[in-house]
Amino acid sequence: MKRVPLVPFPLETVKKFSRFLIGFGDTFSMFFPGLDWDLEQSQMEMEPREWTAVALFSSLFYFIMLGGLMLFITAAAGITGPQAIGVSLLVGFSISSASFFYISMYPKLMAKKKVKNLNENLPHALHHLLIQIRSGVPLFNCLVSISKAGYGELSKVFERAVNEINTGKSEIETMENLARENPSLYFRRVLWQMVNALKSGADVGTTIKEIVDNLAVEQTMAIKKYGAQLNPIAMLYMVFCVIMPTLGITFLLVLGSFIGLSINMEYIFLGILGFLVFFQFMLIGMIKAKRPVGI
Repeated sequence: MKRVPLVPFPLETVKKFSRFLIGFGDTFSMFFPGLDWDLEQSQMEMEPREWTAVALFSSLFYFIMLGGLMLFITAAAGITGPQAIGVSLLVGFSISSASFFYISMYPKLMAKKKVKNLNENLPHALHHLLIQIRSGVPLFNCLVSISKAGYGELSKVFERAVNEINTGKSEIETMENLARENPSLYFRRVLWQMVNALKSGADVGTTIKEIVDNLAVEQTMAIKKYGAQLNPIAMLYMVFCVIMPTLGITFLLVLGSFIGLSINMEYIFLGILGFLVFFQFMLIGMIKAKRPVGI
């Protein structure tokens, strides 16, 4: 099983150590109602109470380790008594709480990352599938080709489908199972439309062509919406990164000359520079977060 960030040891080892916290994990899992679905979508193969117990064990480990480390540091710095204990408890509790919530939310983060990867590669894989089907290649061979084409998470999904078909399952049954288990809404819709086409005996190539056309229209609309969202962000950039620093410095210089105020411009410039770096970093994050997948 994969290594999880902030879990101090390999996951199988932590599962063994955290068994005594299963009862507490069952209680804390109620605060994460969608955890079972997220674990299934991220393929963690664990129950919600087991995962929450792992998060509790990890947070307890960090609380003891960092709390003890802070006690040692404060003692070395000559700080003793209630003040040292308070600092140690505060640092240990803060970091252990952050690690608990991060580990508890990790399956949701992995499911979202999986959805993003699927949606990014879906249009390219559908074009690949459409070309091969229109060329007369059987559907199973098309699935094998996509599983080896390097479409990231999408190729892994089709590889799993190919393995299930090789074990004796029908193509329809395999696609139905993939549609039920997959977290991507677009990919589920594509699979259900292909399943309906196979069940009704319709031309799969025509169905995929309609799906590709619909995705192209939706991507065009998403790009237009994205462009409209960039306008207020560009306005924010002009106001806070160009106009306000320029006018602010000018205002301070004029005000200082009138009232005879001594202004240390070096610190002001450093403060403005720090603000500009922070604000532009936030703007880049907003632009990246609003960007549609697949473009």
